[in-house]
Amino acid sequence: MPSAPRTARALARAELTRQILDRASAQLAEVGPAALSVRQIARDLEMASSAVYRYFPSRDALLTALLIRAFDDLGEAVEAGGAGADRDDLRGRWLGIAQGLRGWALAHPHEYALTYGSPVPGYAAPQDTVPAAARVATALLVLVKDAHEAGRSPGAPTRPASEAELASIAPVRAFVTDELDEAYTVRGLMAWATLFGNISLELFGHMYRGVLDYDAHYATVVEQLADDLGL
Repeated sequence: MPSAPRTARALARAELTRQILDRASAQLAEVGPAALSVRQIARDLEMASSAVYRYFPSRDALLTALLIRAFDDLGEAVEAGGAGADRDDLRGRWLGIAQGLRGWALAHPHEYALTYGSPVPGYAAPQDTVPAAARVATALLVLVKDAHEAGRSPGAPTRPASEAELASIAPVRAFVTDELDEAYTVRGLMAWATLFGNISLELFGHMYRGVLDYDAHYATVVEQLADDLGL
């Protein structure tokens, strides 16, 4: 059944929550997450700080909300990228996922730094952030699961995993299926790390003057990973 109409009070609360988060996102770009200030956000919005604290009781609560929003936005971008190809077009889905990931990161560098950059001193992300944070990994794991079920295999031999490695990656292998293929689990994790590593090196300036065309280089990396995954 359709949900009940939202009250004017609920709508007003949702709008003010959005304004607070928007201002907090802007502050990330200005001072970084470690210096995020609820009081400054209140001043910027011409509100009493006590009013903002009714929505977010602490800086950590505000950081958590920013993390969840960023992870969800990124998850939507990656999922939309993968959905741009037919389900049986595994390579097309991979290319869409990879481009959706980098496109979002380039458009939201400060949110990317919050989610995948240096930890914020004194802050530990709670379990509340896990479902949103897992969306990108889930998109990739579902893809490699589909590849395995379609009879594909990684494009080159994969070193046999040691017992210690199998034990360490057991949660990933069981994440989207009863037990994801060993080789695809290892190669999928390598591909995941390579994508994020390349994007982080680009965004944080570590490839400056070493790579002259980031678009071309990333496209090559993505295509090579597709070959490595047998897509």
